[in-house]
Parts: sequence; C-alpha cells; structure tokens
Amino acid sequence: MRQSLALAVLILGFFLPIGAMAQKAPSPTFETKAAQVLLIEASTGTVLLSKGEAAPFPPASLAKMMTLEVVFDALKRGEISLDTVYRVSEYAWRTGGAPSRTSTMFAALKSDIRVEDLVKGIAVQMANDGCIILAEGMTGSEAKFAERMNERAKALGLTGSHFANSTGLPHPDNRTTLSDMMRLARHLQATYPDFYRLLSQPEFEWNKILQRNRNPMLASGADGLATGFAEGSGYSIVTSAERQGRRLFLAMNGVASDKERTEEANRLLDWGFTTFEMRSLFKAGETVGEASVYGGDKGKVALVTPLPVDVYVPINNPERLQAKIVYHWPLRAPVAAGDDIGNLTIYSGERPLRELALKSAEPVGEGTLRQKAFDAIFELLFFWL
Repeated sequence: MRQSLALAVLILGFFLPIGAMAQKAPSPTFETKAAQVLLIEASTGTVLLSKGEAAPFPPASLAKMMTLEVVFDALKRGEISLDTVYRVSEYAWRTGGAPSRTSTMFAALKSDIRVEDLVKGIAVQMANDGCIILAEGMTGSEAKFAERMNERAKALGLTGSHFANSTGLPHPDNRTTLSDMMRLARHLQATYPDFYRLLSQPEFEWNKILQRNRNPMLASGADGLATGFAEGSGYSIVTSAERQGRRLFLAMNGVASDKERTEEANRLLDWGFTTFEMRSLFKAGETVGEASVYGGDKGKVALVTPLPVDVYVPINNPERLQAKIVYHWPLRAPVAAGDDIGNLTIYSGERPLRELALKSAEPVGEGTLRQKAFDAIFELLFFWL
C-alpha cells in the first residue's frame, strides 16, 4: 500500500488555462445511424466523434487492409518485389476467384501473376483471390499468412484484432475494433504513401474484365481505404479524405445498407470539415511550463514541446481549453537539454484532445551541498504532508 501511494504522489500535474470562448452554445454533436463510429483529424489525432470504437465486430473485407500492410511491409524491406510472380492455386481460384461469387479479380487457374497486379486487384476490386494468391505465395499457406498478419497487428498495437484468414471471409476467429482499424488506416497512409495511392485507382482490368473501384466514397473525394459487410454486424467502412490541406479519417460500422453507409460517411466527413477549425496553441520549441528539479544548481527547468501544438476544435467552442503537464517528481539533477521529462495533454473541458511529449529546454547541473540539503528537507516535508 505504501509503495502504491508513493507512486501516485510522484505523478505531479497542473492545468494551464489557454483560452475560453464567450459563446454559451452547446458543443457540436452528430446523430448517426451507425452503431459504431470513430472520426479523427489526422495531423493532431483529435477525436471528433466516437461511439463504440472499442467494441469488437467481424472485419469482413476490412481485413484486407491488414493483408495489404503485410505485403507493403515485405515490399518495403525488400523481401519481395512488385515483379515477384506467384501461381494461382486451385484453392485460391475456388475460394476467392470466379467460382466463389465473391469480390474477385478473376485470376485464371494455374496462371502466374505479378505482385503489383495482385496488390491492384485487392486495392481496387477487394479481390479475395488476390489475397489468397499473395498469402500462399509469401508464406506457403493462408493459415501461415494469417499468423503473420497477427504478428504485424501486435507490432502495430492493434490490441483488439485477430485475423484467421487473408480475405476477411466469415470465420469465428475474425475480429477487430474501429480503434484498431483507425490505427491501421493512419499507419498505411503515413508509412506507405506510394502504395496508399493505389487505393484510389479508379479502375483495374484483369483477365480482360474491367472493374471499377468498389469504394463508393471515391466519388466524393475520398482516397481510400476499404468497405465490408458481415451478417449480424451490418455494413462497415474505413475511409479518408483531404480538403484544403486538412485530412480526416473515418471508421464506421453497423449501418443497414450500402446506400446508408455512403450517405452516413459523406455526412460525417462534411460535418468534420465544416464544424471544426484548427487553433495554434504553442509553437515548436516554445516554453509551455516548468518542472521542479531536485538537487540542481537551478530549482526549475523550462519545458518545451519539439512540435507545434495545434488542436482541431469546434468553430463555436464554448469550453475552456486547458493544458495539463504531468511528470514524475522528484526530477533529479543533472538534467541535459532535450531530456524527456513528461507529457502535455490538451483538454477541451474534460475531453482530452491530444497528448505530446515534453523535453527540457536547458541543462541543469548538480547543485551545491547546501542546495541538495534544502531540497532533501523539502522532499521529506512533501511526503509527510
């Protein structure tokens, strides 16, 4: 008990008020037909709307985003190349090809297909045969590939997801969350920008069959990523759009129809782009607060953020914005310039908007014996109180 209490006391924090609006209007809300929604501004990570984002659901074709991540990672590391060729097995053809009557690129049985074309088939046509051909070609079997998907998911912090196959076709062990799909979508866009562009390719022809991109949001200016449908869970989508230099990511599940999915996604993105604005709070390198230093030649050190601190807030925001600095005390000398000290969290009312690391702005050397003795007395009084 004593140790737990000490750890709690050692975490210090204080609020810095950084502005309030005069309006008394309520914060903006959005009523949606979707059972689950997560809407985020990309550059700040500000959550604009969340509803059931941690609840599990079957990913269906959203699982193909994880399949593409495994392939993109292998391409980036040089394990395979865009010109690597894989054979179309009978299993891939029957399970995901023309006989399956599912989303397919119509790969011909026992033909050889380049990785680049398989990736385009998945990105544009959500091709199940393309997924299985890549899975078998890269690891020998779809089951082995699923193991690799889960390894990558764990490495990326997708704590609520498990993938049993490369396609997302019905399987009791397939599950994900909107939070995980959002993390994966942002990772794909930031880490593989050249491959990410394939997701907005308008059409792709294979085996003399031309198919349009299956993502209905492309007509509204979105540039990816995937759609899905699962019995009992409804229609889902993970998509992203950019307007006037501002990017939003949307993950949504649990709407009743394909048409309703498109309408709700458009409404949510329009709301996110028109109801909020960017506000700059601190410049990169600007001092945002101070931390007490124990046993140093100076009693405090200035704290700075290496990045600009911008937040995406409602245009008529009635809530006070506050910055909370948290660090572990006592911070002992010596302290070097640029040391990681703690975190800065920006709140709108009680809702956290974003969190950033704080670093020391200057060095603090070890103090004299007298300074150390004074700080020791202060520390004893602090714990006593």
